[in-house]
Amino acid sequence: MHLPCRVRANHGYSRTDCGFSVVAGRVMTKIASVQRITPMGQWYGGGMKTQIDHLVVVASTLSQGVQWCEATLGITPGPGGEHDKQGTHNRLFKIATPEHPMAYFEIIAIHPHADPALRSKNARWFDMDDPAVQKSVAKQPRLLHFVAGTPDIAAARQAWFDQGIDRGTTIHANRRTPKGLLHWQFSLRPDGQRLFQGTLPSLIQWGKPGDADPQRLHPRNTLPRSKVSLERLSVSHPNATKLQAAFDAVGLRGVNIAPGSANVQAVLKTPKGLVTLNSDGV
Repeated sequence: MHLPCRVRANHGYSRTDCGFSVVAGRVMTKIASVQRITPMGQWYGGGMKTQIDHLVVVASTLSQGVQWCEATLGITPGPGGEHDKQGTHNRLFKIATPEHPMAYFEIIAIHPHADPALRSKNARWFDMDDPAVQKSVAKQPRLLHFVAGTPDIAAARQAWFDQGIDRGTTIHANRRTPKGLLHWQFSLRPDGQRLFQGTLPSLIQWGKPGDADPQRLHPRNTLPRSKVSLERLSVSHPNATKLQAAFDAVGLRGVNIAPGSANVQAVLKTPKGLVTLNSDGV
């Protein structure tokens, strides 16, 4: 079956004069002027949309993270919560802008008093058990990663798996908040690795499967304004081409990509002026 438009196919890609076409039960979705043939029902790049959800700064202790935030960004972070299965806890504040409407900032640390009976047997998220990461953040808290929000984490993970990128399984997590139990689904490898030295985001889908209003308790909707906002987010990596293809596969926009040494860079507007944070490949 063909839609009424002209199609020229070659090696799994086609150029067409319209938005999409169906050929032998397979859908071609538009990526700029080139379309990728994908199985029916999967909409990669052109139809899938992900966006910056939050930045991740890892600290040796949460009190160290709070002191760093006050000295570096000029604000005291808001409350967060505890993650029993990961043995971590955090503090949060909003950094949303019209360009990044869901963005917030997470300062996270290993919880020294977490109940070991509740801990997962796998490594903690964000490489927090990695000795090199622990050595780095022992000196001072550091921006290490960012997380992208998606309405369909299974499809996003599959899009990357088709590119040879194993983002891990989807775990179901929650934490207590004053307004109720906050649920989310998160892509996590058993080894806890971030991949691409932190420049490829982890994936998050808020709410439980089937939630009618999964964003209701999203931190962006429950945190007050913080006087800090995200001006821009950039990443660099030696394999920037593969990284760009991964971003395109899940429709992630708003992040600048360039070839170079591995780095996540966030520029923030703060009471202390513009502040630039870098991961420096940690």
